Order: sequence, then structure tokens, then C-alpha cells
Amino acid sequence: MLFALLVLSIFFIIISTTKFNLHAFLALLFAAIFFGLFSGMSLQEIVKSLEEGFGGTIGKIGIVIIAGTIIGIFLEKSGGAYAMAERILKYIGEKSVPMAMSIIGYIVSIPVFADSGFVILSPLNRALTKRAGLSLATTAIALCLGLMVSHTLIPPTPGPIAAAGILGADLGLVIMLALPISILPLAFGWLWATRFASRTFIDPEPELTETELKTRLTNSPSAFHSFLPILVPITLIVLKSIADYPTHPFGVGAFSSIIGFIGAPVIALLIGVLLAVTLPKKFDKKMLSSTGWVGEGLLAAALIIMITGAGGAFGKVLQNSGIADVIGQGMAGTDLGLWLPFIVAAAIRAAQGSSTVAIITTASVLAPLLGTLGLDSAMGKALTVLAIGSGSMVASHANDSFFWVVTQMSGMNVKTGYKLMTVGTILMGVFAGFVIWMTGLMVL
Repeated sequence: MLFALLVLSIFFIIISTTKFNLHAFLALLFAAIFFGLFSGMSLQEIVKSLEEGFGGTIGKIGIVIIAGTIIGIFLEKSGGAYAMAERILKYIGEKSVPMAMSIIGYIVSIPVFADSGFVILSPLNRALTKRAGLSLATTAIALCLGLMVSHTLIPPTPGPIAAAGILGADLGLVIMLALPISILPLAFGWLWATRFASRTFIDPEPELTETELKTRLTNSPSAFHSFLPILVPITLIVLKSIADYPTHPFGVGAFSSIIGFIGAPVIALLIGVLLAVTLPKKFDKKMLSSTGWVGEGLLAAALIIMITGAGGAFGKVLQNSGIADVIGQGMAGTDLGLWLPFIVAAAIRAAQGSSTVAIITTASVLAPLLGTLGLDSAMGKALTVLAIGSGSMVASHANDSFFWVVTQMSGMNVKTGYKLMTVGTILMGVFAGFVIWMTGLMVL
């Protein structure tokens, strides 16, 4: 009965958000109430679960999501993303534009949403593709898949942060695992672009002339300066996780306490915000106002925070219903392990379109099942976050806004988009899931 209710609840989330355009925030809350009412929970317990789940989840990751979004806005508006792109291209070589765009997308999408990242970098991509004499299909798919990898796997992107918060995973450990693991699907995306997408020719028709491109790069901050708001917080969070090891590699004195403080995700990301504020060459205090860049970041973060909180409420209702014991008995003898979070995330993503909603919903469903799956250790929780992320890559198609951003800005028709982007995200997601499963076999 509880398992059937869970299936119906997920089905309701998918149908209500896709067919009836209900906001995911309300869909998750209504699904939680529906599940609680028909699972036999008392009315008081349902209300308490909703409040505790919503408040507890936002309390853990709300500030982190806001700070990460503000960093992304400043990188976008200041031209920092262009500066990073130029430096990467300089090191890789102008003839290796597809590889450069894969790496640029991978880095930019850590603090910036994939949709926004593609819009920001599309004029640069067209100009570089024309200069190199390549098909826009090659470089657009390389950029698209590079953006998708970090968008679904690497904090402080909101989806992975939310999943870590809901599952109680150590954010530093998630980052330490995500960075090396994500290189393999990134390479897969580049190979897909250069070996398959390159067979389709699309004229780049650049929006920017060489002169306009040089002007934009001249007005952007230095590459070193642009990388700091991303790399410093990630480094601090990882250092805190290392400091928390039982062996106390940094000792137990003042230095360890300082690392523990500045490496806390909230403080680390706020330090990143301070660094991001220094990016504009011509600073205007209006940038910090409610109508400026900071205000824009707050508005963008609010949507993700609300959905994440609703996902936490849904997860708390599931947890308090006792569904973990029921599914545990039903799964006795099976050995899905890390493939279960992958499959659930992939199904939800393919059905309703948003990778972030798929990540948050799947984390909420899986939270009470970690013990049953044998994934309730620190390593197990971190790998579950990544398994969910890899599943959420799967099948970007017509119900996904990112699909339309990529195809419309790259001159692809729908058929070509399905052939190059949809199939590419399916294969890359499955490959990432396989890499994470193999990692689990070695470390769990």
C-alpha cells in the first residue's frame, strides 16, 4: 500500500508539473499531504513532518544556494565567464575549440545554471567556431554536455547541494568524489561531440565580430580573478572535510578550528560572494541593491530554495510514514544499490524535464531508504548524491527548457536536437552512472 502510494505521489508530481503547469513547490507539498493522509499518518503528524522537513532542509542549505547563485550572477554580468574561457582556450589551443568549450562549460556551470551558462557563452562559441572552421553542432553539443556534467554533479550547483542537504551527506566529500569522477563523463561528452555531432554541419554565423569579441574580453576581469570565487570556496569546503577526518590531519588546535569555520559551506560560499563582488571593473553600489545584481541573484535562488524546502517536507513525510521498512522488505534479495537512485532520478527527469527537480525529488524519496540500501555511511551518502545527479542527466528533450535553449541558439531543428542532445545526455548519464557504480564497488 505504501509503495503504491509512493508511485502515485511521484506520478502526481510529474503529471501536475508537465500537463497542468503546476509549480514544483506546490506539487511536492500536495504530494506530501496526499501521501500522509492515505498512509494512515495522523493529521498532527503530517503537519509536524511538513514543518520539520521544510525548515530543516532550508536551514541547512538555504544560505549556500543564495551565495552560489549570487556568485554566478556576478560572473555572468562582469564578463568573468568570458575571461575564464579565453584563458582555457589559450592553454588548450585555438584549434581545439570543442575541448575548450567542454571545459569552459564544465567550469562555468559550477556556480551558474546550465541554461544561463549556454546563453552567456553562445556568442563566444559561435565566434570561435567560425574562426576554427568547424560545425556549430560540434561545439554547441560539447558546450551543452560540459555544462550538464557539473550542473548535475558538482556543488555549489543548487541540485547537488540540495541533495546533499536532504540526504545528510558531507558536502566536502561530495566535492572530493565529484571532481575526479566527473572528468570521465566530461571526456565522454567531448568524444560524442567530436565523433558524432561533428557529422552534422551547422554554419556558426557568429553574432560577434572579432573586434566586438576583443572589446568584451578587454572589459572583463582577469582570468585569475574570475576563477577565485569558484575555486576558493570549493578548496575551503574540501579542507574542512579533510580536517574532520578521525586522524585529525590538521591537529586539534586553533588552526583546525579556523579551517572548520571558514570551510563550513555557509562561510566558504559567503567568502566566494565577497570575491565575486570585486569582479566588475567599474563597481557601482547599485549592484548590491535589491534591484541590482545581488537582488537578481536572490530572486533566482528563491525558486530553488522553495522547491528544495518542499522536497525536504515530502521526504520527511515519507520518513515518518515507515515506508523505509516496507520497501526494505520488498527489496530483500535484490542488489540494486546505487542503481536505484540513478533509475528513479532518470525516470523523473525524463518525465518532467527539470534535472534540479528530479534531483530534489529523488533525494527526498531515497532519504529514508539509505539504511535499507546499505548507503547510510558517509561515503554511501556522497555516492548516492552523485548517482542521483548522473540519473538527472538522462534524456534532455522537449519538456526541458535547456533542450530549447541549446537547439534554438544553435540553429538545430527538433529532430537534430533529439539525435545529438537527447541521445548524448542519455549515453553520458548512463556512462556516469556506471562510473559511480564502479567507484562504489571499490570504496563501499
